[in-house]
This record gives sequence, C-alpha cells and structure tokens, in this order.
Amino acid sequence: MQLNSIKPAAGATHYKRRVGRGIGSGIGKTAGRGHKGQKSRAGGYHKVGFEGGQMPLQRRLPKRGFKSQTLKFNAEINLDDLQALVADEVDMLTLKAVGLVPELAKNVKVILSGSISRKVTLKGVGATVGAKAAIEAAGGSVA
Repeated sequence: MQLNSIKPAAGATHYKRRVGRGIGSGIGKTAGRGHKGQKSRAGGYHKVGFEGGQMPLQRRLPKRGFKSQTLKFNAEINLDDLQALVADEVDMLTLKAVGLVPELAKNVKVILSGSISRKVTLKGVGATVGAKAAIEAAGGSVA
C-alpha cells in the first residue's frame, strides 16, 4: 500500500452536485431554487424562526417556569440515610465524605422519609419539623 493508492471506502464519498450548469445537467435554469421569492435570490435569507412577519411561535406561546440557580447548592437526605450512617455526630463534612450529598452542597436538610431508631446528633444540618420530631423521639438531637 502506498499513499497514492489510498482511496475512501466504497459509498463514503458523494458526487459533488454542480447546479446551474445547463439543461443537460438536470439542475439547470433555476438550479433547484424554485421560482421567485426571497430564497431564490442571491443574498436572500431569513432568521431562524422567522415566519414572514407573522408573530413567531416562540413569541406566541406564554413564558412558563423557572429554574433556580441556587438549587445545585441545596441537598436533602432522608431518615433511612441517617439510620445507615455509622457516625453518631452528623455534620456536612461527614455527609460529603460518605457521598450522600454532592460536594457543591452548602445547605443540607433532613426530610421525614423512612424511619430512624438510633441516637443521632445533627450539627449544622437542618431538619423538617417531622424529621426533627422523629430524631428526638429516637433519643437524638438537632443543633
């Protein structure tokens, strides 16, 4: 094999269509642009979403929804996660080390989902009213 004998795989290349080169080419005269109109002319273009002056779809539909930018800094864990932890004192660093909350998290809250039966002390971690009651019923505390 030499460099001058290398060819693309069969079917990998396509014939380059030369438009506007006479009636015999099959793509002569209007060169596939149809008759008249903005798109048939040189330099004729329109913006994406342009509907000929009609109010475009993206402006006809109402604006809806919102995604908070602070959402990625908030995390939540449930009581089953706390039950599975080995540590008696739980803080943000413990939860990050175990992988229960992402590294970006700045605020963590325990929610009432699942159950807890052992004593756990929360430090610097929030809890919902129901979760706090469940933790205190098991003998733990929320600081």
